[in-house]
Amino acid sequence: MSRIARMIALSLLGIATLARAGAVELPVSEVATGIFVHSGAIALMTRENEGDIANVGFIVGDEAVAVVDTGGSLREGEALLAAVRARTDKPIRYVINTHGHPDHVFGNAAFAAGGTSFVGHSKLPQALVTRGPYYLDNFRRIMGRELIDPVKIIPPTLLVSDTMTLDLGSRRLVLRAWRAGHSDSDVTVYDEATKTLFAGDLVFLRHIPVMDGSIRGWLDTLKELETIPARRVVPGHGPVSDWPAALADERRYLSTLLSNVRALNKNGEPIRAAAEKAAAEERSRWELFGDYNARNATAAFSEIEWE
Repeated sequence: MSRIARMIALSLLGIATLARAGAVELPVSEVATGIFVHSGAIALMTRENEGDIANVGFIVGDEAVAVVDTGGSLREGEALLAAVRARTDKPIRYVINTHGHPDHVFGNAAFAAGGTSFVGHSKLPQALVTRGPYYLDNFRRIMGRELIDPVKIIPPTLLVSDTMTLDLGSRRLVLRAWRAGHSDSDVTVYDEATKTLFAGDLVFLRHIPVMDGSIRGWLDTLKELETIPARRVVPGHGPVSDWPAALADERRYLSTLLSNVRALNKNGEPIRAAAEKAAAEERSRWELFGDYNARNATAAFSEIEWE
């Protein structure tokens, strides 16, 4: 075999190996210099979408890269890694998980090699210990063993209890841990160079907000969030948007939900009435309203029942 023929054969073998490994590049957009974002589908996690329902991304500095959330399956995490490698060979120094829900952390194992530090809220390790087995069992039923069985729950080892600054080389990221709101382990990432805020699921657009923490804490957090001098926000779900205008719809929904639940409780109505009635006027304004609003209302009613 000639030298050229051998080179062609080796190239074809490499392509075939990549195809077998599923190393397809996740589509991303550069929303600001060095800030790359993949927008997940506004949908529930299913076998068909392979868990690709949350926004994930990465930030490239002069010396290193930080990945922000890794997606809802190992396959998505590997595709995100391929997207990083298509744009830079700089080391991936950090993987930052904005919280512990499956659509944001199930891709972590794709980044476990190479000395990468996993970063998250100080309460995230316990949240993953407590809920990780349930998440795996539940989503195995929904998505199938072939997608979930390769998933590894990887907790952070670099913990944020208040604020933390990470340096990627001429690029500082300010991380902040928040009180219970969307969840009990929410972290935001602010890139000072481009004034871009990765808000995780503290901010939803189009997709109805999903509450797994505290409605009162979440509304209080929004007041502090809007003081961050960002130009744009990457929400956990929904389009990248101007800041702080992006908070308006979410604040209205959460305020309406809390007001309605309080009124129902004051009138002596049971929790099932909250599930049926609270924030009903918001239905036409949100996608997946029918999937999450009753759950949000029930959680809010339980939180304020004895206030």
